[in-house]
Amino acid sequence: MSDPIRPDEVIPPEGKGSVQVRQMAKDFLFLLPNLVKLLWRLVKDPRVPRRSKLALVLAGVYVVSPIDLLPDFIGGAGQLDDIFVVALAINHLVQRAGEDVVREHWDGPQDLLKVISGVLETTADLVPARLRKLFGQLSGA
Repeated sequence: MSDPIRPDEVIPPEGKGSVQVRQMAKDFLFLLPNLVKLLWRLVKDPRVPRRSKLALVLAGVYVVSPIDLLPDFIGGAGQLDDIFVVALAINHLVQRAGEDVVREHWDGPQDLLKVISGVLETTADLVPARLRKLFGQLSGA
């Protein structure tokens, strides 16, 4: 029988975790301008289906709306529904635009685009199948 895992083996020592979180936040801030430019260009591109663009706009409206599936006052969990809705809408927009159009509009490194696509697909996969199906019906997928 193996020894139980001690808490100090799971939680990084003081300082290391905060450095990693800061680095992740810094990386995200550097990624954000390219992601915003990509989304803006996709929304303006006539080759991208209108319903996919509308889905992104509706996701933005949902985020700023005071009505949520999980109320925002629930610490941490209150923002999860917003994150999933936005990720689902962005993933849908990127998928419907097509790989060639997305590459054409992407300014950042290509390997980073693959990582972003993987994260979006994984996040979308975490959304229950019923909600994904409903979202697909609403956005014309």
